Amino acid sequence: MLRTIANAFSVADIRKKLAFTAAMLLLYRLGAYIPAPGVDINAVKEVSGEFGGAGILGFLNTFSGGSLSRLSLFALGIMPYITASIILQLLTVVVPSLEKLQKEGEVGQQKITQYTRYLTVGLAFAQSFGYVYLFRSFGRKAGSGALGNLSGGRMLLIIVCLTAGCTLLMWLGELITQRGIGNGISLMIFASIASRIPQGVESWWTNPDQVFVVMMPFIALAVIVAIVFVQEGQRRIPVQYAKRVVGRKMTSGGSTYLPLRVNMAGVIPVIFAASIMAFPATIGQLLNTNAALEFSSFFGPNTTPYIIGEVFFIVIFTYFYTAVTFNPVDQADNLKKYGGFIPGVRPGRPTAEYLDRILSRLTFPGALYLGAVAALPTIMFNQTSANFYFGGTSILIVIGVALETVKQLEAQLMMRNYEGFLK
Repeated sequence: MLRTIANAFSVADIRKKLAFTAAMLLLYRLGAYIPAPGVDINAVKEVSGEFGGAGILGFLNTFSGGSLSRLSLFALGIMPYITASIILQLLTVVVPSLEKLQKEGEVGQQKITQYTRYLTVGLAFAQSFGYVYLFRSFGRKAGSGALGNLSGGRMLLIIVCLTAGCTLLMWLGELITQRGIGNGISLMIFASIASRIPQGVESWWTNPDQVFVVMMPFIALAVIVAIVFVQEGQRRIPVQYAKRVVGRKMTSGGSTYLPLRVNMAGVIPVIFAASIMAFPATIGQLLNTNAALEFSSFFGPNTTPYIIGEVFFIVIFTYFYTAVTFNPVDQADNLKKYGGFIPGVRPGRPTAEYLDRILSRLTFPGALYLGAVAALPTIMFNQTSANFYFGGTSILIVIGVALETVKQLEAQLMMRNYEGFLK
């Protein structure tokens, strides 16, 4: 392992990519501590406790690496871009023009990417306005002027700065993807979550429950092993290609396989479910009435209704997002178009029905796996007095991004005939 890392750093091209990636991530974390213009840092600290709870604000604060609680230039994080990407991906299913662009190859994908950027700027502007309003309302409740005398011009200045910060992060993420190692957007979320590791370690070490202090490393190791095992799990459908004539040449048939992953939806269902279940707590924070507080406490983050609701939405969104990202009919048509077939299954509609049946059986354990990982930290919180800084979503993202980055580094090493990480 150490020898392989040394080989990676010995290659000038890979060394430059790693250095560029590290520099961009360092710039991202530096901007997380630069406050937006016109913001009183000390006053923001007094009201930042509102963003540390289990509401949607605390959820977004985790993915911004604490930038939102400081109202820094990168307070929005990269979430507007992720939201815009998910919206465009879902719209390609219902909008024929976008579906046509998606099938046009690289040119169509570039146009969809451009639409995603425009939508990101719009979402960032709207989200910035909402954050400014929330900080002003929280500051009034706490008797603190976090934003000072907020005039129209000053409000516009803060909104524009937050929007520009999100746009800059989007550009930095694309630069990392093009010139660095790994997916830039994913690595930024990884850096945001990893920045809270010292707080998590301190919370674990100072926990009064000594049994929890001893057992936590073993539990964490078991969870990591289980996540890696399921994330890499797949059902390989054998595919046979017949001989066919291409131009004046006869291509020989071959055999390969179609990999169907156990968790094809990734972490998206967990993000959707956590966002929905965070609304009751957020409504209680905003309205601050007896009825709203009772409603939010009933669906609190450590209650049984919250766990049941989160697992339910995770299962629903897992099936939905898997159906959006993997279309058995299109896969069957592509196999038939290039002369491929599954042994024992007729091409065309029978192949689509076969793939749909296999995918449905795979999605159910994958959905239960996501629900278990998301609910485990909440169940553990109920059993101990520890303050968990890493939820199920954070754990899934960190491990998933780490595996994907290692695979890309492995591919770079294989191109240069070095022995890689994966055996």
